Amino acid sequence: MSGKISRQILLYGIVCLAILAVPLLVDNAFLLNKYARYLIFGMLAIALSLSWGYAGILNLGQAMTFGLGSYCMAMFLKLKTVPIHTGSDGLPDFMVWNNVTELPWIWVPFQSMPFALLAGMLVPALFAALLGWFMFGGRVAGVYAAIITLAAMVVVNLIIIDQQSYTGGFNGITDLAQFDILGLAFDAYSASTYYLVAVCLTVTLFVALVVSRSKTGLILQAVRDQEERVRFFGYDVALYKTFIFALSAAIAGLAGMLYTIVMEFASPTFLGVPLSLSIVIWVAVGGRQSLLGAMLGAMLVTGVQGALSETEAFLETWTLVMGGLFVLIVLFMPKGLAGAVEALLRRIPGGERKGDARPAARQGSKSQPHLGGAL
Repeated sequence: MSGKISRQILLYGIVCLAILAVPLLVDNAFLLNKYARYLIFGMLAIALSLSWGYAGILNLGQAMTFGLGSYCMAMFLKLKTVPIHTGSDGLPDFMVWNNVTELPWIWVPFQSMPFALLAGMLVPALFAALLGWFMFGGRVAGVYAAIITLAAMVVVNLIIIDQQSYTGGFNGITDLAQFDILGLAFDAYSASTYYLVAVCLTVTLFVALVVSRSKTGLILQAVRDQEERVRFFGYDVALYKTFIFALSAAIAGLAGMLYTIVMEFASPTFLGVPLSLSIVIWVAVGGRQSLLGAMLGAMLVTGVQGALSETEAFLETWTLVMGGLFVLIVLFMPKGLAGAVEALLRRIPGGERKGDARPAARQGSKSQPHLGGAL
């Protein structure tokens, strides 16, 4: 088992080093920005893999926590610019256009960078913990939990659109300042921003790996497979599910903050149904029970989408092509690409040994034919 874990850590490390090496090979600002977006989608896939693949919680509203993190960062960056001033307090331009005369109380704390960075992860996590407390405390599971998460996301999206005076409405929050920390500026199209995203992705991947390999992770996998049996042994199933649900939300919130830095705006579309369903597709393609598979699945699918949508031959049919590929993968590889690769690797080095063990047992002791079946 320890050897398997060591190989897994080595594989994760190699993939992360390859990701960090991209700016050494790519000297194109536009491509670095695009690749940074793909890495952020990989973080989103890791977040959903934790809750869906390891705990069996299908979250159809994962984009909600992603969007909340995005807006937290956008509020901070917007207050750094404040192009229009009213009275003694600086107000964002869309507030002035909507006749707001005083900075709303909810915006005031976002003048502080530490608060904004913490809020970007804690606000989604607390929101998810509250929602999880109601759902899992009431033993809501399966499709019902999925529907509740989807409904919660739609409600939050509608609130953000409706409160135009405070959130920018349909237009979102635009014209943001450049993110900088300790004198280091992170231009959206620079290598420094790519490295920021890549480092956050690496840390997230290994934190998720530690959680999945911990006692908590094993209990969550048991909950996924036999929830009633785990409850029978005295474990607080609702507490464990709420924890992983909130951790998944915190990772999505961090991804949302990074996405605002890379895209230079925040929009209600970040909390939309299309994005949320896309995350489910990415994880299903990559393999929901593999953190690395889910991450690479997200990067692969979004990369192929970007390539097809930019190709003249597939300009109007790329969504149909992607839909067809997704159906084929679900039908013939139910465990995703990671499951298919794992099955292939298991056959190559270990399949012959397992296959030879059975006949050897049968030939060595004909009086005990049951030994072959036991092996």
